[in-house]
Amino acid sequence: MKNRLKVGTVVLLFILTLCHSLPVQAEEETGDKDKMGLYKKTEAVTQIPWYYLAAIDKYESNTQKETASDKLISITISNELWYGAGNTGLHPAEEQIAVFNGFGRDGNGDGLAEHTNDEDILFTMASWINRSGNNREDIKIAIWKYYQRELSVQTIMNIAKIYKKFGTITLKDRDFPLPMNANFSYRNTWGDARGFGGRRIHEGTDIFANYGVPVKATTYGVVEMKGWNRYGGWRIGIRDPNSNYHYYAHLNGYQDGIKVGDVVEPGTVIGSVGATGYGPPGTSGKFPPHLHYGMYKDNGYSEWSFDPYPYLKNWERTARNKK
Repeated sequence: MKNRLKVGTVVLLFILTLCHSLPVQAEEETGDKDKMGLYKKTEAVTQIPWYYLAAIDKYESNTQKETASDKLISITISNELWYGAGNTGLHPAEEQIAVFNGFGRDGNGDGLAEHTNDEDILFTMASWINRSGNNREDIKIAIWKYYQRELSVQTIMNIAKIYKKFGTITLKDRDFPLPMNANFSYRNTWGDARGFGGRRIHEGTDIFANYGVPVKATTYGVVEMKGWNRYGGWRIGIRDPNSNYHYYAHLNGYQDGIKVGDVVEPGTVIGSVGATGYGPPGTSGKFPPHLHYGMYKDNGYSEWSFDPYPYLKNWERTARNKK
């Protein structure tokens, strides 16, 4: 009887969780569809490809604590830039903004350039970019002029590359970094002490497996770094659209043809498990073979490590349920 109650409780919790998640997922997909409509409408009138506007918007959603719009768009332009220095009354009339050399623009045809209006925000950003031009290099220059930070420019250009390849901003899939049919084990070791190279903390989770087990990308992203690192051996770094940097270290080798700038998706094989590192290039065997998997977050100003273990456990459960 007790076992029946336990099974019934588990089934009920699963149903309740499913019922709760479905409306949230539907709401997110509807929001993405509405955003795509705004991006493509702005592209039609400004000739700035939609995926660059979407990439800037995504980057801002990753880095802004508060956004100007409470609707769909996360791009937030400061009042001084939008209205112009000296426009202390923050008058939204486009003619008045021009007098003060602000670059707020009217995107919906109502004669007002409102810094909280989604259409005005996108049209203003696209108009700013158009000052430099609308080809790839022009857009990159405009993004640099606006953010003046190399990692921000690189991240936005890479997000745009991902969106362009897949033709959508709805990229929710994830994968566990090792195949489910492989023998592997791991526990939460993030923050543990490490001694090689001086006192430091462990910035990741070690997944122990045999030499040569394929290592897969966990998310959509762009290969940002590849090569030897004294600590991580042969390693590869991938930046996803959420500004997270995924670090795969101690690899035995790389998948043929994988290179910096490549777009990957969940499940793309990028290398294999090894035991490289803790010395000059080629050093191997100083510890058992394993994948060191780290995650780092960029907030637009700095980047820091956070614990990947909960994500790995979730991705593992999802991967096993697909079998």
